[in-house]
Amino acid sequence: MSTAARNQKLAFTCGAIALGMLGMAYAAVPLYQLFCQVTGYAGTTQRAEAPSGKVLKRTITVRFDANTDKRLPWTFEPVKASMTVRIGEQNLAFYRATNTSDKPVTGTASFNVAPAIAGSHFAKIACFCFTEQTLKPGQSVDMPVSFYVDPGLVEDADARGVQEITLS
Repeated sequence: MSTAARNQKLAFTCGAIALGMLGMAYAAVPLYQLFCQVTGYAGTTQRAEAPSGKVLKRTITVRFDANTDKRLPWTFEPVKASMTVRIGEQNLAFYRATNTSDKPVTGTASFNVAPAIAGSHFAKIACFCFTEQTLKPGQSVDMPVSFYVDPGLVEDADARGVQEITLS
């Protein structure tokens, strides 16, 4: 094989590796998000259809936190700062968003649960955070989150001592 052919083969191989690495870089975020959603890793909540029907007497406090990117001209806050809920029982909480700009603005919420160990036991049935929200200038809207804390929390050796969960 001639030197030119070897150089061409080497250049093609290096180019293919570089393109593969670029593709992996773009795929890393969606793959990580998928991994977190499936496993509850890093406090990512679970999506659910409905609670199992098993409601325990034990209660847990769920706190609600809201943070807004500085570039988004919205005020965003929980309507109620916390709720004491029974484990396994379906609950409904609201966040209020107000567009403070003079033009329509679309935003998407991202969410997390603390402590992270509780993420796999905090299940959302319906949430405004699953879709983009568009608010007209000055519009204010209360957006619902339907959720429950899975009874598996009390059986999980690492999570059973959790007394408070924060949805952020």
